[in-house]
Amino acid sequence: MKNLLSGKKATPKVNSAMARATEEGPFAPFDWWLFTIMLVILSIGLVMVLSASGIVAEQVNGDKYYFFKRQVIFAMGGGVALWGAALLPRHWLYRMQYPALFIALLLLLVTLSPLTPAINGAKRWIPLGFISIQPMEFVKIALALYLAYFMSSKQELIKTFSRGVIPPFAVTGLFCFLLLLQPDFGSAVVLASILFFMCVAGGTRFIYLFFSVALACGGAMALAISSPYRLRRLLAFLDPFQDAHNTGYQLVQSLLAIGSGSFFGVGVGASKQKMFYLPEAHNDFIMAVLAEEMGFVGVSFVMILFALLFWRCYRIIQGQRNLRDRFTAFGITTILAMGSVMNLAVVMGVAPPKGVPMPLMSYGGSNLLATMLCVGLLMNFSRTADTWTTSS
Repeated sequence: MKNLLSGKKATPKVNSAMARATEEGPFAPFDWWLFTIMLVILSIGLVMVLSASGIVAEQVNGDKYYFFKRQVIFAMGGGVALWGAALLPRHWLYRMQYPALFIALLLLLVTLSPLTPAINGAKRWIPLGFISIQPMEFVKIALALYLAYFMSSKQELIKTFSRGVIPPFAVTGLFCFLLLLQPDFGSAVVLASILFFMCVAGGTRFIYLFFSVALACGGAMALAISSPYRLRRLLAFLDPFQDAHNTGYQLVQSLLAIGSGSFFGVGVGASKQKMFYLPEAHNDFIMAVLAEEMGFVGVSFVMILFALLFWRCYRIIQGQRNLRDRFTAFGITTILAMGSVMNLAVVMGVAPPKGVPMPLMSYGGSNLLATMLCVGLLMNFSRTADTWTTSS
């Protein structure tokens, strides 16, 4: 399969754009369009977190602004991470692929240890005082950095099986195995998807990708059939109204929220489904509340914003002359794109529930911090893109 990212413009050498960014230091031009679009989406997300969580927060925590205030603090921390990543010297970033993998592996092992409690039957969070971190959000970034390094530095081996396929598949498979032990099937699917798209872009032979996808689908089906819980969720996805009061309840409530919004919505703050009808209204299903309150127009506006965000990401990717820069920017963009597409698919009933939050909008410190870190890295790469990338 042809390498989709290593065109004529991409070279393993440092390009003039990178040299210009190095000379100008922190004053090299950023893609301010990317930052502005991200800021607009984040602002809408904060408003929706306030609207979707107020009733639950007042009932459970005695403060209707509880989740909103925490999300604002997370956003401020994410802002620090964003600008830190945007100004990070590139050679420092490129020394982190193996340390990042090791730290990610260690964090996943900690979640499986007796040190972490099980929440809703899963061990996905590490408690740190008044906050908890979800390692999976940072595992995605670590894996993208490693795969970008591998695809760019092993181009002459990428079409071989023993040295071009086994290493990245083994690393990703290890992380997926640990996620399945939590259990977190949805996150394992996300990591496998990142690997697939990176392999497509990197030039892995089609025959290897075909058999790996077939094997992965077979394994996923076997896991679903062997686990009564997963099988019930799969059947509920196929026909949620058949068991609307049990396994299909969350999806049914999500669809009711979307349908109730009609064209213009019922108004911000006027959602009925968030009043203890729709579980995780301020988390994974925040787009359902947005659809109810802002209608088709509001959802379309948010989707257009995400489309513009990914368009800027695409421009940044195409503007890179250094092959590793291009692969890394592509991997980071894939993380953001997978999160938004999979979340919308789940909320609209197009895909089985996977517990994937909407980037920049769903409540949660780990996801918001990791997402803003990704945007910061893309802004970093925008400094070394061709002039047309950041000026148009």
